[in-house]
Amino acid sequence: MSQVLIQAGTKLLNALGRHSDLIMQAYINGSVKERDHSPKVLEQLVQLGVLWRPEAQSELRLKSAVRTLLEGSLQDERNRTINANIGASLASLKTLTEHYKEALHYNKYNEAAAHMGDLTEHVYQLSESLSNSVRVMFGRINNEFGYVSSVEAKIRENELAQGQVTDLLAQLECFRFDELSELAGSNRELRHLLVVSLQQRFAKAAQELSVVQARLLDLLGRFREFQGRTRLLKGFLLHMEQQPDFAPGNYANLTNVPVLFNQSDTIIANAAPDVNNVEHEADYQNIVASLTHVHKRQTKHEDTKPVDIDVTEQSTLSLEKDPLQQAVEAYFCEVIDSGQPKTALDYFEEQALDFDPEVWIYQVIGGYQALNDEDKQFFALESHGNNDKVYTGNFYINDITLGLR
Repeated sequence: MSQVLIQAGTKLLNALGRHSDLIMQAYINGSVKERDHSPKVLEQLVQLGVLWRPEAQSELRLKSAVRTLLEGSLQDERNRTINANIGASLASLKTLTEHYKEALHYNKYNEAAAHMGDLTEHVYQLSESLSNSVRVMFGRINNEFGYVSSVEAKIRENELAQGQVTDLLAQLECFRFDELSELAGSNRELRHLLVVSLQQRFAKAAQELSVVQARLLDLLGRFREFQGRTRLLKGFLLHMEQQPDFAPGNYANLTNVPVLFNQSDTIIANAAPDVNNVEHEADYQNIVASLTHVHKRQTKHEDTKPVDIDVTEQSTLSLEKDPLQQAVEAYFCEVIDSGQPKTALDYFEEQALDFDPEVWIYQVIGGYQALNDEDKQFFALESHGNNDKVYTGNFYINDITLGLR
């Protein structure tokens, strides 16, 4: 076992030495630029537990154990130390979020990016710490606390694990996601990080911890059963040590068998009268003669009358379409009849619709998307708007034009 650990540790340390530049770049930048490195090397570091991918679409990052090692060795205070207490992390999340929002407010985009990196790392390390705690709990259960030998020690370890699970669940309840949602506001990145991603991980962890708690209770019941049997065996061994000449008696020959050994089920069948026995006929006659009343079960048949069925024509119920949906259909029909493209806001002004313009544009887009592929190929939808001045990839739609292909 020691040799296997030595070989695995040597392989890990050699990989850290060979790829030290990659690891330090990931430590400084917060993530790995995968296009600059070989996929084989990245896969090897992932298997060794040096790198990990928090989400399917996210970049590779350093495992918290490696980051903690570098922080301790380099005495780097740039990255904040993550507290193992999950409940205490809530205050750090709020503080980093306020830093990020303040930097955005004053257009300090470099500082905002740095704070977002710290906040992302904080959230991912918190998620990783919680996942590791759950994994350790499952490892103890699957091993049935095999690192201790006595039943009493297993019971103590089980009770300790139950207390840890209870503490983790209590700490998870400290996170009020309604407060985090209000703190994130309308910022898309903050909402994804603090509400969507974190809430999904916490919900999964809470579900797994509930399973752990149930299995711990089941194990505790088994351990207590083993404890009772162990005490019985220890008592017998102690009795044999104190009385080495003891020999069990022949309990089968005793008239009053002790309850401990008298465990066989009865073999006497239930008594029943034999009405065909002629010798008991006189006794049967006396029993019948002593009866004063004979109760007979009578079945009552009630005459059921036929019920007339009223067959009348049911009234039809007409469902009216939503006015907004009717207006969208009229807009599509107008484009078909005229054969000319027309913007949604032009039609909105011509018809003097009393809807909200933004809602009207969303409904037109939704009406187009709701068409099947066969009908959709006859229409052409073009968006009009402006790109965001700061963040690339964000396009704000001001109007749309609907026409025929």
